[in-house]
Amino acid sequence: MDRQALSEFLRRRREALRPADVGLPAGPRRRAAGLRREEVAQLALMSTDYYTRLEQQRGPQPSTQMLASLSRALRLTADERDYLYRTAGHAVPDRLSASEHVAPALQRVFDRLSDTPALVISNLGQTLLQNALASALLGDHSHATGWERYESYRWFAHPETERQRYPGHDRPRQSRALVAGLRAAYGSMGGRSRAAELVAELAKRSEEFRELWERHEVAQRFADHKVLLHPEVGPIELDCQVLFTDDQSQALLVLTAEPRSEAEEKLQLLAVLGTQRFEPAAAEGGHRRERNPGG
Repeated sequence: MDRQALSEFLRRRREALRPADVGLPAGPRRRAAGLRREEVAQLALMSTDYYTRLEQQRGPQPSTQMLASLSRALRLTADERDYLYRTAGHAVPDRLSASEHVAPALQRVFDRLSDTPALVISNLGQTLLQNALASALLGDHSHATGWERYESYRWFAHPETERQRYPGHDRPRQSRALVAGLRAAYGSMGGRSRAAELVAELAKRSEEFRELWERHEVAQRFADHKVLLHPEVGPIELDCQVLFTDDQSQALLVLTAEPRSEAEEKLQLLAVLGTQRFEPAAAEGGHRRERNPGG
């Protein structure tokens, strides 16, 4: 671990960002254009003290999970992310696998979406980012661990809870779409990838998955119209638009309601109610955030 290089890199990247770049207000008493340390810490879901010690060359070696959070908070490119991992003494993540590093272009669009549900997922359906409305509508999965972060795993491993937000008649269509999307990811990533590991795990757990997998259907959804059931506000009719990165490894999902419709009123109500706990039982290890490790 190169503490000096890590410290200087974090400071320079922090100073290069403006509040507007990360969706924060500038505020009336800002002396410099860059972000404050406490703002980076807030974006990275860590304590200000922990982040400060990293910049002052006093902190412990950050974990890979913490580095992924810092990469997102500082809006690093893939090359910058790799440099961050190296200076922190970790191996660089494989870019060919499903990466937790959100593409900067998707991140910038995501940061500007606050009045409608939006989330960023990997090509394996791993939740990488969710805004407040997406968490309120779908449940907060962005801080889950292990396979619980993957939509297809939750769908087939916990059907009694995960499928409650879909009407009964629409669940078979959703099952086929998830498997077809996973088949597309498997085809691009190969038989020794994270996609193959997910397929093997689901095949052990679900007969329904095994049957659908044998159909060899391959598809990625670019748009969808669906009805979602929320325990507080009831059914909400929404359109889902998807924006993929060039390499198809990540996608930004934006859910919108027709203007002046009942669905739009329900989304506005959700914004007032805040996040509702409408999520499946946590897997072994549960949901957690890494805060101030080693401190």
